[in-house]
Amino acid sequence: MSGLCQICESNAAEESCERCGALVCERHYDAEHAMCVSCVAETTRGDDDRDPNRGRQFDDADVQGEYQF
Repeated sequence: MSGLCQICESNAAEESCERCGALVCERHYDAEHAMCVSCVAETTRGDDDRDPNRGRQFDDADVQGEYQF
């Protein structure tokens, strides 16, 4: 593998993202996920299981209960 990291464009590329194929340096590679940090951010966004409203669809009844008209 040769060339510059496709994220920082300054360090030597040492790894390749399994998701998008980007050549990235060690700093921009997440070995746990075998992906570049950009792909990890995209694929893990919203994975916080502590959020009780995650994936919930809100409707007018939810909003009306919060306000006094």
